[in-house]
Amino acid sequence: MEKSTEKGNGVSGGAAASRSPMALMGSSRYENEELDTGMRTAETMLRLVPMALCVAALVVMLKNSQSNEFGSVSYSDLGAFRYLVHANGICAGYSFLSAIIAAMPRPSTMPRAWTLFLLDQILTYIILAAGAVSTEVLYLTNKGDAAVTWSAACGTFASFCHKATTSIIITFVVVACYAALSLISSYRLFSKYDAPVN
Repeated sequence: MEKSTEKGNGVSGGAAASRSPMALMGSSRYENEELDTGMRTAETMLRLVPMALCVAALVVMLKNSQSNEFGSVSYSDLGAFRYLVHANGICAGYSFLSAIIAAMPRPSTMPRAWTLFLLDQILTYIILAAGAVSTEVLYLTNKGDAAVTWSAACGTFASFCHKATTSIIITFVVVACYAALSLISSYRLFSKYDAPVN
């Protein structure tokens, strides 16, 4: 009876030994690696989505021109729409490059985290400004402005206004994506590293 009790204690002691702190640390490290891989995949996909949306908004606006008996109009006639095209092009390129960087299984460093954080913030404001100024111009083409003798043009160039509206809506979806990316990059930066101090 005593021998069996000793054997039982030996088995439980062996199980306890197998669950040593080193083994527990190894399993937690494996779980952290899995979590990091999942987060990296999710961030990569979230960075690729605005790239596709920026290209869509860019193409819609580039093809936006209309001619009829009253004349012709093109996106290039309006500075706000030209800015929208350029901003979407820049954001598409940045989204592609940042997705490649996010997909690389390298440990995060403070310079890399700060760079992504700052660029995400800058691109968010660039695309937000493009959407805002284009919305204002679109409003003027719909309603006109008697104070500056700007007549409403969407009654005459309805197709042009519809395509511009589509491009602007897609741009604001990109703004939402970049706002989410800015939150992710700021959380990643400030949860791991302290803010710089003088």
